[in-house]
Amino acid sequence: MKILFVYPKYPDTFWSYKHALRFVSKKAAIPPLGLLTVAAMVPDAWEKRLVDLNTSKLSNEQIKWADMVFISAMIVQKPSVQEVISRCKALGKTIVAGGPAFTAQPEQYPDVTHLVLNEAEVTLPMFLSDLAQGKAKAVYTSQDKPALHQTPVPLWSLIRLKDYAVIPVQYSRGCPFNCEFCDIIIMYGRTPRTKTPSQLIAELQSLYDVGWRGDVFIVDDNFIGNKVTVKKMLPVLIEWQKERGIPFNLLTEASVNLADDEELMTLMNQANFQNVFLGSETPDMNGLKECGKTQNASRNLSDSVKTIQQHGMQVMGGFIIGFDTDNETIFQNQIDFIQQTGIVTAMVGLLNALPHTPLWHRLNEQGRLLKESTGENTDGTLNFSPLMGEKKLVAGYRKVLGTIYSNKYYYRRINTFMRNYKPNNTKRMPKREEVFAFFRSMWHIGILSRARFSYWNLVIRTFISKRKAFPVAIEMAIAGHHFRRITKQLLTASV
Repeated sequence: MKILFVYPKYPDTFWSYKHALRFVSKKAAIPPLGLLTVAAMVPDAWEKRLVDLNTSKLSNEQIKWADMVFISAMIVQKPSVQEVISRCKALGKTIVAGGPAFTAQPEQYPDVTHLVLNEAEVTLPMFLSDLAQGKAKAVYTSQDKPALHQTPVPLWSLIRLKDYAVIPVQYSRGCPFNCEFCDIIIMYGRTPRTKTPSQLIAELQSLYDVGWRGDVFIVDDNFIGNKVTVKKMLPVLIEWQKERGIPFNLLTEASVNLADDEELMTLMNQANFQNVFLGSETPDMNGLKECGKTQNASRNLSDSVKTIQQHGMQVMGGFIIGFDTDNETIFQNQIDFIQQTGIVTAMVGLLNALPHTPLWHRLNEQGRLLKESTGENTDGTLNFSPLMGEKKLVAGYRKVLGTIYSNKYYYRRINTFMRNYKPNNTKRMPKREEVFAFFRSMWHIGILSRARFSYWNLVIRTFISKRKAFPVAIEMAIAGHHFRRITKQLLTASV
């Protein structure tokens, strides 16, 4: 059996880092972890190839080679998904699809031969068993939430690691919180399930063995969902990292109550976690209560952010505008909060109702849903009727983006972050692409860009006063180049 795994194209967004990747000679930010894991779950005897449309093109010859084409994607990739399905169908191929986009809206993909939905550890064996008996069904689904102890190491051999900036691994699934707009608990439940420490180490060792050095993204939607288990795993991870000279810079996602746990922050710092994404959402307490973000509403968010920064981790923040409780003050309030806390990577999006979330059901009952979500809340589009009014909300949103990603505000935010940030004592030689990225930034940002004066001020100040943070400063300058390009495209398209 010949299997072609296809990962559809991801649009150019804040998260694509398209304009930053050129500085480090990478083709895409991150490879398709789901497909690589599924590839390790199908029979070893099968021939396997993978095409990531974010790094290469898909030819008809590749499709013709395969007996079956496996596709996985998120909602935001839907346009590319439909194109891939059409091409495969035209060539008479059996199409097997799964992942978030298909699980959320299976009815929208009638041309898929077999939908293998929900979590593959449960539904993929069902499909493979029926396939072997010649009686494979059209749809496989299950609400079971499997333990992750049997999840295999991803099949890294199917990709060129050097095409990517960051390599993902997964430690846990599920989140204990119940935010109204979030679809995580729908897909993975509210009880966090984790891999064993030895499993995670095996995955990291597999990356180390194939030569990867650099950034590793632990893609859990809430890495600290089960604090007890995480605290047992981190000492093992710390030891593994130290024994190999700290080969990986780690980043992940977590809830803001990370700031309450000194032990946990210290362990993450020692394990070399450099970045953590927090769903800050809004500085308005009414908005937090509306969306069920109770873990944020009961604290001083600004103090929590600074506490995490002071433990050697850059806080990347997700923000939402468009709650029913929002009024015209929210736009400046969001700007002020982002600037005051020094959250340099601030992903501000318009509220979107993802399929079957509590928010989606509420708005549907109120007759306020307008259309399907694009799956991308930073594209400036709405899929519901906001109480503020669409015109006023979108105009305010554009003001926020245009402000925080202007050169003046962006570099001012970096300086605020640098004052709070206490880098850990990790020492490692910079990789060759990092050195090249610095020199490219000197030319493209330090000379050609309108941000050149702010750039050189940052470079000189950081080199003199906080040299350990110098690589972080350059990384932020390069990321800012991407963010400004995306912001300009979005604002121009909105006119």
